[in-house]
Amino acid sequence: MADTAILGLTTEANLQLAEQLAATLVERRLAACVALKPVTSIYRWQDQIERSEEVQILIKSHPSQAAALEQAVQELHSYSTPQWLVWAAEASDAYDAWLSECCAIS
Repeated sequence: MADTAILGLTTEANLQLAEQLAATLVERRLAACVALKPVTSIYRWQDQIERSEEVQILIKSHPSQAAALEQAVQELHSYSTPQWLVWAAEASDAYDAWLSECCAIS
């Protein structure tokens, strides 16, 4: 297996915003699948310790979509400074083929 997939991670303020972002990314073929999970986040913001209930968003995509995916997340996200972490992943041949098909890679 080779690095044939990318995983992008961000959070949104609530389920409605997370579902809206996820649906848009899949509709635009920037993601094949997006998993949503409620989380409690503790973080520093403007020199204060904050605690928020958020929705974690795990985005599964093809490496060729990395730049466009990041641009879309930055554009569509409700936060002024959204979390954006991305890493390469190894995918099985069948999953890689599915990613390529869903993300319009030929």
